[in-house]
Amino acid sequence: MDKEENNGNRAGSTVTESPEAGKESDRRIIRKQFPVTGMSCASCASNVESTLSKQSGVLFAAVNLASEAATVEYDPEVVQPTALKEVISSIGYDLITDESEKAKEELESLQVKRYRTMRLRTLLALVLALPLLLISMVFMKIPYSHFIMWALATPIMWLGRSFFINGWKQARHGSASMDTLVSLSTGIAYLFSIFNTLFPQFWVNHGLEAHVYFEAAGVVIALVQLGKLLEERAKANTSSAIKKLIGLQPRTVFKVLPSGEVREFLISKVKPGDLILVRPGEKIPVDGTVREGSSYVDESMITGEPVPVLKEGGYGVFAGTINQNGTFRFVAEKVGAETMLSGIIRLVQEAQGSKAPVQKLVDKVSGILVPAVVGISVVTLGVWWIFGGENGFIQGLLSMITVLVITCPCALGLATPTAIMVGIGKGAENNILIKDAEALELAHKMNVLILDKTGTLTEGKPSVNNIEWSEGADTELNRNILFSLEKLSEHPLAGAVAGHFMDSAGEVPLTEVESVTGKGISGSYGKSRYFTGGSRLMNDNGISFGRRLLDLADKWESEAGTVICFADSRMVLAVISLSDKLKEDSAEAVRQIRELGVEVYLVTGDNRKTAEAVAARAGIGAFRAEMMPSDKAGFIESLQKEGKVTGMAGDGINDSQALATADVSIAMGKGSDIAIDAAKMTIISSKLSLIPVAIRLSRNTVRTIRQNLFWAFIYNLIGIPIAAGVLYPLNGFLLNPMIAGAAMALSSISVVSNSLRLKYTD
Repeated sequence: MDKEENNGNRAGSTVTESPEAGKESDRRIIRKQFPVTGMSCASCASNVESTLSKQSGVLFAAVNLASEAATVEYDPEVVQPTALKEVISSIGYDLITDESEKAKEELESLQVKRYRTMRLRTLLALVLALPLLLISMVFMKIPYSHFIMWALATPIMWLGRSFFINGWKQARHGSASMDTLVSLSTGIAYLFSIFNTLFPQFWVNHGLEAHVYFEAAGVVIALVQLGKLLEERAKANTSSAIKKLIGLQPRTVFKVLPSGEVREFLISKVKPGDLILVRPGEKIPVDGTVREGSSYVDESMITGEPVPVLKEGGYGVFAGTINQNGTFRFVAEKVGAETMLSGIIRLVQEAQGSKAPVQKLVDKVSGILVPAVVGISVVTLGVWWIFGGENGFIQGLLSMITVLVITCPCALGLATPTAIMVGIGKGAENNILIKDAEALELAHKMNVLILDKTGTLTEGKPSVNNIEWSEGADTELNRNILFSLEKLSEHPLAGAVAGHFMDSAGEVPLTEVESVTGKGISGSYGKSRYFTGGSRLMNDNGISFGRRLLDLADKWESEAGTVICFADSRMVLAVISLSDKLKEDSAEAVRQIRELGVEVYLVTGDNRKTAEAVAARAGIGAFRAEMMPSDKAGFIESLQKEGKVTGMAGDGINDSQALATADVSIAMGKGSDIAIDAAKMTIISSKLSLIPVAIRLSRNTVRTIRQNLFWAFIYNLIGIPIAAGVLYPLNGFLLNPMIAGAAMALSSISVVSNSLRLKYTD
């Protein structure tokens, strides 16, 4: 018999503060996510991450450029967030450690202000860059052209001062970033041009013309600024799923005071135990239980189920869901960060901030790219100076600037996290919660999926079809004992049996009650021992079947029924047939999964005949029956030894071991908390048809990551040598720094835009 527990509809949990017991000492390790400001490229993220990782008391640190957040695990007895904030501030960035609502609002305001400032500076820089470009290319011979270009370039340099400030801060701490490249290239071009403007005779005396490159410095800064502005807008779109979830949270609530007066309060003022009034059309502010009144509530934004659910006295309600047409009062139970909606938001945020395995390689490459490019630019200058003839230094300087400008660590740094953010966000919008980037990346390799039966393939709402007693056993006492035993079990099948006898039996006091995982439950009444469960429990205790009951049990099992036996210590007193309807979308979901090239198995603790019948109806060719929880995990391990990448979908407590063993674990959202905690993915609505959606999403995301990384690597591998002048000996081609600046900006924008295409793929 398939022993599972259904403990309510919990969409997922993310622990941010958790005690961890070590072998040598017990320490309370805290895991939190902090916003990081001031980052401009992958090297920035790498600098912040390495600095955090080096701090005493920090066990783990990961910084995501796309989400601009640092996930940190630390020992609060050794280090505090304020100390981490100080050390990050010292290298030119900021770690936001204040978690109050006011601080969050200030951060949002700061981000809006930063974007507006960036937009204004970019527009001003572009306005000044246009005449600068025209003078350098068309009106070169006008009087005092060098001084006019100097006058136009100087305010552009001031508008781009953040590149120089950040580059200097990082250089002081021995690190480098995109700011280093931009500040070096434009700074050298600007200073060289000033020298040539003030002292042109120096070059004339050497038989050379005193060229100026104010347009290179000014236009490059304007184009890089424009690229960063467009990148910020695109990155904002990658987190749209989070914004939609946060938008479900109401800001105010109507609280019923002890005097009976109803007053409006900010949601932050609600405490557990408060009585809340919800009117028609209003969003439910926190999680709780209905006390008075009734109404239908639209829970589609959390569960994906389109049909409103009736809520009346004793029923649970969840934050973010929408009341339809009735009025009711409910008692607040989970508020603030404890609500299910907050848990979903936190899980999605942490998942979007996590790193896929491929990102580790990218981080290493990005970390050495900037120093390597600075070295390449110096070598470029030297080679040109030595072998470039009379104009070698000038051309070498120009090529050096171009190499610095064209390199784009941003494209590499954004390739993976933007795709992950969009993929996880799209999953959340489709009621698929993905715990981390590794799960999303790994799911595309999955080639075997193991499905549990009850609550996964079936609705998980079994009902009694038939009950047959042995001769003379249909007595009031036996019905009462059966009813009392099943009431003590938390299994959904036991609940169905107890519900069947609710009106015809009463409870009796039982002693020595023992639940046997995967088999059933037993207890004593008077001097006799009674058992209820599957045939395995009967066999283990040497209990005999009568021929009539045994034949009936075989017949019901062949018709896809699940059979429960009730017995005393000698013989089976009754057999009960229960059925659990296949979900409407199960067969179609299995068909789609198989079309994706994934082999499907059914595993269940139920008997072989029932398993075979259910598998046939669902279109599953292979199944395993009478599986204990450890057997399910063992079966997965055997598939893994064959080289299979395994997925497991289940919803019960007895699935948690198998979920933890599988490479990709999927909890059906109306299952137990333990199953959800063990899983890497959670299907909130319990729709099996979302599993093939999750597989396709994983494959599309990984394909997008590979496309992004390919173009980011190719861009740098081709762009840097061309910028250095490798084509000059062949055809006389030298890349203009302004074109290099535009190409660098375009590379980052193209990577982010390619990731955003994920939103519109099936």
